[in-house]
Amino acid sequence: MGRNSDQPFRKILVTGANGQLGSELQLLAVNYKNFEFCFTDIETLNISNSEAVNSYLHQYQPDIIVNCAAYTAVDKAEEEREKVTLINATAPAILADSAKSIGAMLIHISTDYVFDGKSWIPYSENHKTSPNSAYGKSKLNGEIKALESGVCMVIRTSWLYSSFGNNFLKTILKKGKEQKELNVVFDQVGCPTWANDLARAILSIIEMGKNGFKPEIFHYSNEGVCSWYDFAKEIALMGDLNCKINAILSSQYKMAASRPPYSVLDKTKIKLTYGIEIPHWRESLAKCMKSIIS
Repeated sequence: MGRNSDQPFRKILVTGANGQLGSELQLLAVNYKNFEFCFTDIETLNISNSEAVNSYLHQYQPDIIVNCAAYTAVDKAEEEREKVTLINATAPAILADSAKSIGAMLIHISTDYVFDGKSWIPYSENHKTSPNSAYGKSKLNGEIKALESGVCMVIRTSWLYSSFGNNFLKTILKKGKEQKELNVVFDQVGCPTWANDLARAILSIIEMGKNGFKPEIFHYSNEGVCSWYDFAKEIALMGDLNCKINAILSSQYKMAASRPPYSVLDKTKIKLTYGIEIPHWRESLAKCMKSIIS
């Protein structure tokens, strides 16, 4: 590997830096004076190009890479299977192999969509995967390929939202101001996750250095459970929206890709391994809403 296992991480390369999670990491980076950050996106680094990745990593020599880049258009992925596979499966494998070649580590962000959502018991890291969409299959393949390198940690998350980018929270806030009523499904249950909380968890793991790094799968989402309907109702309440939220069945809202009806992740492993305290989703939603409204 070429580097001592007890060395701290110093140089951090973040891919997909202009997305929700990447933007939150940029926001928090100023608080971590011991780290040197390099934030990249598709314009500066095409992670699906192995030559470009190898060249960039050998030149920059990061200690750890955080891969926030992903194809997340779940319905569109059903038609663009080649593209979603390239970004979500091929690229993580390239990053992992290139990281290994320079003695670096990789944290790769994955999703609850690797499960079919038919369990009704919170999903642990050891639960059998069974994705039921092109997006979910691509993310699972990305996990498998990246983990094979032996230098990759996978963190699965769910229902990510932020003040940055496009997400459910911002959609409800926008449409709630424009429309008198909104229909939201109540039979899909999961854990909303504020990207800022996930970013803090990632940085706390990186702070522990190479001795604390475990090339395994971990789950992270905010605490608590709700449906998309419950989430929308809380957004409308906190956002003081004069809009009625109607609960509907998923069968009443046609989508190209199947969604897991139950996406609750068991966070026991990451809490015990790294001593991470995870806030409740309502608490985090209130903080995120404050940052948007203020």
